[in-house]
Amino acid sequence: MRSVTYSMAVSLDGYIVGPDGGFDWTAPSEDVFRFSIDEIREVGVHLMGRRLYETMLYWETADQDPSLDDDMLEWAALWKPLPKVVFSTTLSAVQGHARLVSGGLAEEIERLRAEPGEGDIAIGGAALAAEAAALGLIDEYRARVCPVLVGGGIPFFPQRERRVDLELVETRTFSSRVVYLRYRVAR
Repeated sequence: MRSVTYSMAVSLDGYIVGPDGGFDWTAPSEDVFRFSIDEIREVGVHLMGRRLYETMLYWETADQDPSLDDDMLEWAALWKPLPKVVFSTTLSAVQGHARLVSGGLAEEIERLRAEPGEGDIAIGGAALAAEAAALGLIDEYRARVCPVLVGGGIPFFPQRERRVDLELVETRTFSSRVVYLRYRVAR
């Protein structure tokens, strides 16, 4: 069965976006970006909310940007054909290899897990991940902890009153002082 993973950059105090809406502090160093390329290779489908979808739209046409380096072109080549499922009640259409869903996260994950297919089911975006976590649907949490305290904003971890025990699977420290933590939900 395909695993559901939640992977994002997070500040040391637990936020994916700061109180001003900024996330410039998540810009990856070269080694973190290479790691992200390797990580996206393991993804079979990516689930996301409207805000993350709109942020990632750039990569649908990034391969036409002559200023991109080889790593960025490689990321674009992997991201563009990747199937994406966008959960939104405000969008009326999506672009590229994306399809729009207006509800039913649990049903969508159940359907994707039952389908034959390679790769993880990745979830991006705090709101969608919080919903999946509350339903007990996330199998792994993957945090790239950035060496910054932002003091508020959108939290990485959902604020639910539910205990979830985790098993440490992998750690890695990058030259930029970013620390990668990969935990599997203990079941």
